[in-house]
Amino acid sequence: MGSIYLIRHGQASFGADDYDVLSPLGVRQAEVLGEHLSQLGIAFDRCVSGSLRRQQHTASAALQRMNAVPPLDIDEAFNEFDADAVIRALLPDLLPEEPEALHILRNGPENRAEFQRLFAKLIARWVSGEHDKPGLQSWQDYVQQVEGGLTRILEQARNRQNIAIFTSGGTITALLRLITGVPADKAFELNWQIVNTSLSQLKFRGREVSLASFNSHVHLQLLKAPELITYR
Repeated sequence: MGSIYLIRHGQASFGADDYDVLSPLGVRQAEVLGEHLSQLGIAFDRCVSGSLRRQQHTASAALQRMNAVPPLDIDEAFNEFDADAVIRALLPDLLPEEPEALHILRNGPENRAEFQRLFAKLIARWVSGEHDKPGLQSWQDYVQQVEGGLTRILEQARNRQNIAIFTSGGTITALLRLITGVPADKAFELNWQIVNTSLSQLKFRGREVSLASFNSHVHLQLLKAPELITYR
């Protein structure tokens, strides 16, 4: 059987004008991951990333710590869903019951717990399919996008290959939904636990895919530095 390693990007720049940039801590997380994989003797036959900068930077920082890595392929199917678009589209309907939501979401770093509560509430509305808006990619369309990327990977893969996909939490959540059949709301409960640069492993034979492990971040835990374990 072959293996697909789903690697979440390192810590991005939450609260900054441009979220899609790794923080210095995010770069360090990626370097630690690469060093750990090298020590384990894991070699990749193919490496794929979404087109987002945080995904590609995580890939480059990790792969620089490994030997004989193949070129990085880019597939936008593994991009994160547009969280800002979800917020903009669904927030107006939430304001009557959450009048402080706009202020909290605009000042996320100062209101992390409340930001997460409101963001989870908006995502729950999005994945339900009952609040779809014109011009906003639906959850079902996003899952189909990710499924297309996985199909392309499997069509090009050979048995016993090790394939790395540098991606984001939403993409991993969509793949959990596709592979395990877990309901979308339960998949997103797992999403909130996905650690930056964590590894989730899929096993495949032909078109058959199964989940082998989820959200492993032992490479960070071994350093006994709690600040390396982040979720955004």
